[in-house]
Amino acid sequence: MKFVFLVLSVFLASMVEFVEALTIVLAVGVTRQWRSTLLGVLAAALALAAFVAVLGTAIETFVPIDALRTVVGGFLLVFGLQWVRKAVLRAAGRKALHDEDAIFAREREEAARAGRTSAGMDWYAFTVASKGVFLEGVEVAFIVVTFGANAGNIGLASVGAVAAGLLVVVAGALLHRPLSAVPENAMKYGVGLMLTTFGVFWAGEGIGARWPGDDLSILPLLALFALASWGAVLLLRPRPVSAPASAAAAPVERQV
Repeated sequence: MKFVFLVLSVFLASMVEFVEALTIVLAVGVTRQWRSTLLGVLAAALALAAFVAVLGTAIETFVPIDALRTVVGGFLLVFGLQWVRKAVLRAAGRKALHDEDAIFAREREEAARAGRTSAGMDWYAFTVASKGVFLEGVEVAFIVVTFGANAGNIGLASVGAVAAGLLVVVAGALLHRPLSAVPENAMKYGVGLMLTTFGVFWAGEGIGARWPGDDLSILPLLALFALASWGAVLLLRPRPVSAPASAAAAPVERQV
């Protein structure tokens, strides 16, 4: 059960980040120059691979498992609650939905304003693509390392991230446009719930708590956070404004 949730959580969280990175890469590549853009993506991917390898090895080798679960559980709880908070505000109509098409248009406009593309290396395209992929990828790397180290299987966590990355890249290459059809807002809500659930579960284990049913406790925790978040959505939704009393209700003088 724990490993199923591990792969699913990493897959969904990674897909959200990869979709956002794809939007940046497509906007820069279409507007500027594909060769420099793809070189930037490659540079960021190599840096992220080294980051995961070094950080994962250091954590597994030098950090005691209980301390790791406590610290990482706390980070995941804070990180997950931020995603859930934004998802609740969006579902309640208090915050605008995440729109990949609008982001794509804005990135293209900024790329077009940066000047002409030369025949050689386009350093604007390289820099924007590498920075976008690296920043989004750092969140993926953090989730892969923390989830994998806590579960004792970074390799399995990496499978979920790689699968999400391949799916997004293939879809982007085939469609050649932002993946705006992906229900990203719903995915962020689901990922936020999973991160919050794992954060509580692992932090509890790190301080010595013994969950009833061990890994099966993840399911009722997930259900509890889902119900609480939907309760918050209902509370935050704007109340319909009652119409003022009709003028027809006022006393009317008789015509004589």
